[in-house]
Amino acid sequence: MTPVDLLLLAVAGFFAGLIGFVTGLASIVSYPALLAAGLPPVAANVTNTVAMVGVGVGALANSTREVVDTGPRLWRWTLYSALGGLVGAVVLMWAPAGSFETVVPYMVAFASLALLAQPRIRALSGSRDLPRTYSALLFVVAVYGGYFGAGAGVVFLALTLICTSEHIWRATILKSYLLGVANLVAAIGFAVFGPVHWGAAAAMALGAVAGGWCGPPVVRRIPPEVLRVTVALAGLGLAVWLAVR
Repeated sequence: MTPVDLLLLAVAGFFAGLIGFVTGLASIVSYPALLAAGLPPVAANVTNTVAMVGVGVGALANSTREVVDTGPRLWRWTLYSALGGLVGAVVLMWAPAGSFETVVPYMVAFASLALLAQPRIRALSGSRDLPRTYSALLFVVAVYGGYFGAGAGVVFLALTLICTSEHIWRATILKSYLLGVANLVAAIGFAVFGPVHWGAAAAMALGAVAGGWCGPPVVRRIPPEVLRVTVALAGLGLAVWLAVR
């Protein structure tokens, strides 16, 4: 891989980090960039997971107080995300190819529609928090995040806004942190057992840290309803892309 390739991957990593924090769609930028750089699909997938840890690192560096203010439940959610990331990594490395991918477009599309309908769903639920449901589904989303992750941020936002009373600003921060945990655990497994291209991962991770760090100030300036609808529509577009690719 040439220095020019590595520079382009760093640039792609920056935009993946920024877009990933704002919309949860980092992999729609980073994964194709790794394929374009010449990596085969499995190597691109595991390298992408390792590199996208940088998004969570950069975002956490610029929003530590907001994450800590979540309180004691943060530790429980962190554990579920870590376990889910571990299971997702095992599924990717040991399950038959394509065993999970067939359901992914439907999952992302369903989450996007739920995000569009979130105000109505919250009203029908009486605006109650659903901690047990949230914890269980958080684990499932983390499994997907460790396995592949494209659109996982959309699913996470929909889950958080429907099952909790969190504002979309805090939900976006928690998305970045908890999916970062899932990515980190999966990345450790891939570092030992997976075909990670370390040069590409390092270049993209550097860009992703910068992009993730720039994410929180950008989201602060976007009206909540605009952000929610934009993420939902982008998720529907991703679902279509995943279904036809």
